[in-house]
Amino acid sequence: MKLELEVNGAAAHVEASPWKRLLDVLREDLRLTGTKEGCGEGECGACTVMLDGEAVNSCLVAVGQCHGRKVVTVEGLAAQRAGEAEVLHAVQRALVTCGGAQCGICTPGIAVCAVHVVDSGALHGADDATARAKVRELLAGNICRCTGYQLIVDAVIAAARELEGARS
Repeated sequence: MKLELEVNGAAAHVEASPWKRLLDVLREDLRLTGTKEGCGEGECGACTVMLDGEAVNSCLVAVGQCHGRKVVTVEGLAAQRAGEAEVLHAVQRALVTCGGAQCGICTPGIAVCAVHVVDSGALHGADDATARAKVRELLAGNICRCTGYQLIVDAVIAAARELEGARS
């Protein structure tokens, strides 16, 4: 089946079974290998992408459901500036700066989910304790075995504060 979707802001045309997982189409057909497969059962969050602005586990989405829709992967989080190289999203920068990325398997899914959290404004105006609780709740579907989550939470809050300051 011929499918058309928008991936990271660009039109993508794919010939695939409509039952093929979005995860596999992204990695195998479109060569966007940033999205990782962890469990393949929608439990770990490593394969999180945004589908029409909502964070979803791409291992649970049949690509046939994506025809005519917008997908953003971890590769699509970085912004292009005219005449310049890509600039990492504030969440991606903060994950690196705060040490919230270690082995790298969960990091793409966490970054996509965290961008969704930060961009939604869920942390706007929240004090640190409230923000930490919200981040932990909103990232609960993303499992990390390396960091103990504290550095990830620190990174998400740092990015939210940076973006909040930039909007003021």
